[in-house]
Amino acid sequence: MLIDSHCHLEYEGLVEDQQGVLARARAAGIGGFLNISTRQREWDKVVGTAAREADVWASVGIHPHEADQHADLGEGALLEAAAHPKVIGIGETGLDYFYDKSDRAVQQALFRTHIGVSRETGLPLIIHTRDAEEDTARILTEEMEKGAFPALIHCFTASAGFGRKMLDLGLTISISGIVTFKNAQDLQAVAAELPEDRLLVETDSPFLAPVPHRGRKCEPAYTADTARFVAGLRGVTPEHLAEATTRNFFALFRKAAA
Repeated sequence: MLIDSHCHLEYEGLVEDQQGVLARARAAGIGGFLNISTRQREWDKVVGTAAREADVWASVGIHPHEADQHADLGEGALLEAAAHPKVIGIGETGLDYFYDKSDRAVQQALFRTHIGVSRETGLPLIIHTRDAEEDTARILTEEMEKGAFPALIHCFTASAGFGRKMLDLGLTISISGIVTFKNAQDLQAVAAELPEDRLLVETDSPFLAPVPHRGRKCEPAYTADTARFVAGLRGVTPEHLAEATTRNFFALFRKAAA
């Protein structure tokens, strides 16, 4: 069994055929799905899908692109939403300086709000970071000094040095279909060397379809393609990688295993 640790089942491209998407993934050996939220107005839909489907869980959070629209979001709203039995993670949250769709100071403040909720609830923080390695590492280091919290870097594409810093802070790293791209040699090298107990796989669907599905809408079923590729990089069988990443998922997202 594999788990897609990061997908957007409410997004255009998946939501129109959500039952078909889930059926195709289950047929491909995907036994669990973490349905990620990116803005407050979609929390009810994300959680509703998780409540309806036994093998789907939910997160609640605000993507950095949406930070300006949620600048006044306090911990209370996140804490209330996180109390639902199927909400197992906080995010996605973080920093995105590539597109700069929201003010950087607002992104940073909201990132820290999410961290506070993760620390209080014990639910893992799901982090998006792009072109923001220095500030991401600084904020995580400062906040860890205030009190530890579980966290992961989703869709890892950063430098190997940043990856080592995240591992030193105790974070898990999730690999998406980007690792299969021909120009992703640096990421492939990181994926080959990550500690086995800190590794997850994901699709970030409907985005980033892996080889051999490039150019198509990405679906959670394609977790299997990414996992096979990563297994090859690491010199292990796909079955071994599936067992390890599933074990890691439940070790990190403890509420899912309860």
